[in-house]
Amino acid sequence: MSETPTTQPRPERVTLFATCMVDQLAPGVGESTIEVLEYLGLEIDFLSDQTCCAQPAFNSGFRSEAFPVAKRFVELFEQVEGPIVVPSGSCAAMVRNYYRDLFRDEPDLVERAARVGDRLYEFTEFIDRYFGNDAINGRLSDTATYHKCCHLIRELGVDRPPLELLENVDGLEMTPLERADVCCGFGGAFSVKMPDISSAILNEKLDNIEATGAN
Repeated sequence: MSETPTTQPRPERVTLFATCMVDQLAPGVGESTIEVLEYLGLEIDFLSDQTCCAQPAFNSGFRSEAFPVAKRFVELFEQVEGPIVVPSGSCAAMVRNYYRDLFRDEPDLVERAARVGDRLYEFTEFIDRYFGNDAINGRLSDTATYHKCCHLIRELGVDRPPLELLENVDGLEMTPLERADVCCGFGGAFSVKMPDISSAILNEKLDNIEATGAN
């Protein structure tokens, strides 16, 4: 999927895939995602038995362990209709770009995963595609900057929508971030396996953020 003008009919319902990170470490992100989707007039379905997309195991080389987790994801989300919204470019990229590799020995699963992936959108990508980047009439008198997430821009090709959504917030002054598209150092399991390198990358990112003067 690439960035295109909003031309598609707006859905009435969406299904939220919360992701492990949001569920375990940042539930406020999930709550805010729901608030925005409801503001846009959408009904939201949430599958209470949803689990991981299998990315951590897959990225760590544990294909046999990742397979049943990813298969269950497909079995669960192929039962719902309409768009699936994910507040994570990384998890969206796993489903859309890497399930075909994980399931490569089972053509039927590849096709089923592709059908799910075709309906799955990262949060800002979904808003831009169906509602446009000026759909949220927000107001905030402050300054901010924006870091371009690695998987969102490189794996999904989503570059402008998040920034344009912020630029359309009335009163919010966006300040440019030097090397905005350089990694923040997280990289999922990388931050745990290589904490020293991860921290060094993060510190450079934090220095650049501080230099913007944004709040």
